[in-house]
Amino acid sequence: MAWHGVRHLLSIEVNVKSLGIVFPGQGSQTVGMLADLAHVFPEIEKTYAEASDALGYDLWKLVQVGPAEVLDQTVHTQPAILAGSYAIWCILKKKEKITPTLLAGHSLGEYTALTCAGALKFSDAIRLTAARGQYMQEAVPTGEGALAAIIGLEDAEVSALCQKAVLANEVLTPANFNSPGQVVVAGNKLAVERMIPLAKEAGARMAKILPVSVSSHCALMKPAAEKLKTLLETISIQTPSIPVLSNVDVAFYQNADEIRDGLVRQLYMPVRWVETIRKFADKGIEHIIECGPGKVLTGLNKRIATEIQLTPTADLASFQLLLETAL
Repeated sequence: MAWHGVRHLLSIEVNVKSLGIVFPGQGSQTVGMLADLAHVFPEIEKTYAEASDALGYDLWKLVQVGPAEVLDQTVHTQPAILAGSYAIWCILKKKEKITPTLLAGHSLGEYTALTCAGALKFSDAIRLTAARGQYMQEAVPTGEGALAAIIGLEDAEVSALCQKAVLANEVLTPANFNSPGQVVVAGNKLAVERMIPLAKEAGARMAKILPVSVSSHCALMKPAAEKLKTLLETISIQTPSIPVLSNVDVAFYQNADEIRDGLVRQLYMPVRWVETIRKFADKGIEHIIECGPGKVLTGLNKRIATEIQLTPTADLASFQLLLETAL
């Protein structure tokens, strides 16, 4: 479809009932992401320009040109994904008048959800996520932390294997409960390496270390959490205008104090994504839009709640699907 056709479709007002929107976290970034959308929608580059002003460097250039190893540094990845997701939100909100009843974000994506719900100012969220990334990187020396994906085991089995693999003064715990049978574990690199053969012996279909050096959502992040807590005390936070589910408690944030507490604990507590999407289903959500780069959450969500209609928004083709068929 030509771009003018997409513009025509975006002029149609859509009334959506029982709609939830979710926002991705780290791992959805790629060099060149959202380039096709930026050719059609000026909101993309405008949003990245605002983010660049907040950061003091050209974030859009980094996203479009790379190099990938710089974009993949968590201090850059986090604001890059937040800016992209927020830009897509601005397009949908302005052009489509889509009115979601629930929001949630996976890890970093929770900051995007809170920003879209009006709890955080966009510029504050950009600076927060850049600082969060820096604190996370500083908390664990390079090469000492690791993440691993375990597929094909029950959650309880993975937790038990973590306890079996870890030695005294080491950390190894589930970090992300991503979908049934898919758990990411985080901790000291040696402990993670020790767990890989144990998981395979236990019948895991896959057990491999992920190309990420930051051991997020485990106790190794507590020093980062303390720094983040101090920073959050200086940030103005409002009550969300749209309900946002917490990663940590799978409960709706009620006020600024709960948000500060949840964002701090989120750094060293696991992301309970399976429970999050099941709560969407329990609340009557019939359709979930993944608002942001990539389709990671769409892939996870279809294994959690098969009855919910799912639509990503990462490129023009996805927008076409959203506008022509999904709604």
